Amino acid sequence: MERHINLNEISDGRLYGLNDMVRADCGDCRGCFACCTGMGSSIVLDPLDIFHLTANLHCGFQELLAGPLELNVVDGIILPNLKMSGPGERCAFLNQEGRCSIHPFRPGFCRIFPLGRLYENRSFSYFLQVHECRKENRSKVKVRKWIDTPDVGTHEAYIADWHYFLKDSQEILKASGDENLARQFNLYLLNCFFVTPYRAQEDFYPQFYARLAEAKQQTV
Repeated sequence: MERHINLNEISDGRLYGLNDMVRADCGDCRGCFACCTGMGSSIVLDPLDIFHLTANLHCGFQELLAGPLELNVVDGIILPNLKMSGPGERCAFLNQEGRCSIHPFRPGFCRIFPLGRLYENRSFSYFLQVHECRKENRSKVKVRKWIDTPDVGTHEAYIADWHYFLKDSQEILKASGDENLARQFNLYLLNCFFVTPYRAQEDFYPQFYARLAEAKQQTV
C-alpha cells in the first residue's frame, strides 16, 4: 500500500539501512497488542507472506480467505490483507491472551513494525514511524536484527521487485483505461501469485521469480 505523506510528520526524519541502529525495540510488547487491532484493511500481504502462512498452517489460499484473510483493492490492484473482526476489530491471528498465534511466520508488514519503507529509485529505505507504537522508551536495535529475516539481501531485492511490479502494472492499467483488462489482469495476478500453491519444501524466491517473469509478459 502506497501512502502519500510528509515523512517529517510521521517519522524521526531519518532513513535507515540494515546496519543502522534504530529505536524500534518494544521489549516483546509485554501485554500490549494495540497494533494488532483496528487496522482495517491496511495489513496488505505479499506472496512470501502467503507462502509462509499456507506452509505453516497446512492449508490453501482459499481456506485462508474463508477465515483470517480478505481481499481488497489497493491502488487499483486486488490484494489480500489480514482481516480485523469482532469486538475491538482484532486481527484474526490474535489469541485470547493478546499474543500473535503466528509470530514465528508473521507477515512482513508486522515483522518490521514500527518501521516503514520509503520507496525511491527502484529500491527502498526504512524509516521509524514515531506515532504508531504506544510503547514508550523503546530500545535501540540494529535494523537487520529487528526485522529478523533470513537471507535478508535476497529478501530486500524481492520486496522492491514486488512493489515496483505492482506499481508499474497499476500505471499500465490506468493508462489503458480498460476496465475489462483491469479485471482480467487482477484475476490473473491473484491466481498466479496467491491461489496457485507454492511448493512448501522448496525455496520460495526461485518460484516467485519464475511467476514474476511470466506475469510481466501479461503487462507488455
